[in-house]
Amino acid sequence: MVHLRLKTRIRRLARRYPRINFTIRSFLIFSATFGGAYGFLAGTRSSASTYDPHAFAIGASFLFALACVALAMLSMRMRWLRHKMRKIAAHNEALIDRNWELKEAEERARSLFESQSDLIVLRDWQGRITYANEAFCAFTHKSRAELLGSDFTLPVIEQGEAATETNGTRVHDQRVESATGPRWIAWRESLVRPDADRPAELQCVGRDVTDRTETERALGDARDHANAANRAKSRFLAMASHEIRTPMNGIIGMSGLLLDTPLTPEQATYARAVRTSGESLLSLIEELLDFSKIEAGKIDLEQRPFELAPLIEEITELLAPRAQARQIEIACYIDERLPREVVGDAARLRQVLLNLAGNAIKFTSVGGVALIVEPGIWPGEISFLVRDTGIGIAPEAQQRIFREFEQADDRIARNYGGTGLGLSISERLVRRMGGRIALQSAPGEGATFEVSIPLKSSDTAMPVLAAPDMTGKPVMLVAPQTIEASLVARRLERWGAPTCMVADASAARALLPERNWHAVIVDHAFGASDVQALGEAAQHHAVHRIAMFTPAERHDLQPAAMNAFNGYLVKPLRAASLAARLTADTAPLVPDVEDESNAVAAPARAAKGLSILVAEDNEINALLMRSLLTRLGHRPVISVNGREAFESWLPAQTAGTPYDVVLMDVQMPELDGIEATRLIRAREADRSLTHTRILALTANTLVEDRYACFEAGMDGFLIKPLDRDKLIEALDGLVPASGVAA
Repeated sequence: MVHLRLKTRIRRLARRYPRINFTIRSFLIFSATFGGAYGFLAGTRSSASTYDPHAFAIGASFLFALACVALAMLSMRMRWLRHKMRKIAAHNEALIDRNWELKEAEERARSLFESQSDLIVLRDWQGRITYANEAFCAFTHKSRAELLGSDFTLPVIEQGEAATETNGTRVHDQRVESATGPRWIAWRESLVRPDADRPAELQCVGRDVTDRTETERALGDARDHANAANRAKSRFLAMASHEIRTPMNGIIGMSGLLLDTPLTPEQATYARAVRTSGESLLSLIEELLDFSKIEAGKIDLEQRPFELAPLIEEITELLAPRAQARQIEIACYIDERLPREVVGDAARLRQVLLNLAGNAIKFTSVGGVALIVEPGIWPGEISFLVRDTGIGIAPEAQQRIFREFEQADDRIARNYGGTGLGLSISERLVRRMGGRIALQSAPGEGATFEVSIPLKSSDTAMPVLAAPDMTGKPVMLVAPQTIEASLVARRLERWGAPTCMVADASAARALLPERNWHAVIVDHAFGASDVQALGEAAQHHAVHRIAMFTPAERHDLQPAAMNAFNGYLVKPLRAASLAARLTADTAPLVPDVEDESNAVAAPARAAKGLSILVAEDNEINALLMRSLLTRLGHRPVISVNGREAFESWLPAQTAGTPYDVVLMDVQMPELDGIEATRLIRAREADRSLTHTRILALTANTLVEDRYACFEAGMDGFLIKPLDRDKLIEALDGLVPASGVAA
């Protein structure tokens, strides 16, 4: 062992002092060579030896060669050692530089850690702290010496939710106790390895997020308060709607009954003004409720098949009296390429189109309004265009009008009225249906609203209209240059008919002899005398002679004035009626007010002589129901609350004289309509009694209110203010409950 240590030290000295090592080795070689030579020469010169000069020369040469070889080997080894020492020195220098860089990086990292405001702490696998920065020490009010080697943890007041990222980092929030009070700390915990030969440690980096967390909580509380306020607003609007609808039912209903009695012209004007004002107030209530329901996300869309053409034509017919009262026209055109039946929410689509077309009528004083339906730009999409010739909309107002309670300008609000909710509601409904709404307009040039909605065809979809083949059948259309006339001409041309549109009656009479016309269609707008003269002149030149007029003009017609015509149409025209007139028999036809299929159908005659139990706590509404049902020929019995209604129903049921139908108000004292209906249904089930039809009477229009009525066992749903026609429809023949519409 001592020998090994000595040998190691000698080698270190030799590497440290290479010149001294070379001198010593050279001296030893020279001494050995000189000693050998000297011994050889001394031996040869002794008396006992025999001196041989040749042997002496050979021996001296050998010794000299041996010394040269030894010196050469020593020189080579020294050169190799110097080269190796240079490599080792360069490597050591690189290691020194690397070590310096590592120390510098470590110092920078440590300085960075120390300068951080975040809390940084390292823990070993036993949870002991191996490092803590100054921020952590200051936060805990402990020195680094106290923390290192300890298992100290911050006292946790509240633990937030934890999550793990894809790289394995655990993220969680903690509300901890500190010297300055409770604080929220957002922790990021991950495993790190300080050295290759040391086990991994848990690195915890915490950031004080107290302000952010408190702000988020404040925002969450504010959002909750806002949602609660929104729910309260919805409940308030629903309650206000119910409370307003109840007297409105009396106002509108009683004014309707009043108008059915003999009145002076002045009294009739006042009564109509009362009913019109009530209907305007009701429309305002409906807009506010719709807006509230849309804001609350309570608009549920139905997905049911419905026929497209009847919906559009009913809208134009419903708005026609309003348009004709302003001395303008309203007409519709439905492209024949569209399917007859599509799937969607017909009620909400009707609401949107009624709003757009109603606004178009309100802002149009000359010309008219066109409702055009055609295929959209995308497959399965249908485009609804509402085009008018009204005042137009300025570019800067075109985006503003879709906001709630906004109109184009204050002048329009003063002159035309309105709440500014209609377009906002329509735009939100369209988006809710997956569509879009666009506007093209300019001041004084009218406006075009385009509503594009995806409506897929039903499984049994057929063309919207079986168009007649009018190829080679010329048609003369004698009418002013109006919207209705242009759409009729467009439709005739799509059917293949060569169409000649003439805007002057005298010019039309001059053109009649030029060819044999399949049909001559004359607008009554030219006047009764011109229309009659043109009809008589067309008898010898046209197979079909058809007159067009409005419902108001229709009632003023004299049968003699129509002798020359064998067909007639009521504006706005239905496509099916036009096709039927062009292909009908040519016998003379005198218009009958009750027979025109194109006219708006009168309400179905209600069933007579029904025994009806009415549960209504409002005195005026009870009087209204009694008067209305009595006038319709029924036998009403009035009860003022649900308990009284049940007590009236039960004896009648057990005596074998049951009520044909019960009209049950939903909100009543003592026992409301829901509970009364449940009692009736329970008693029917217990005693196997005959099922009694129960129709809800309510001013609540929310979906959940309707569901509550049906869940209680009611068969139908009628909304206050009560629509006379819907009441008649519900009672007529005791139609199934599913057919009762609210």
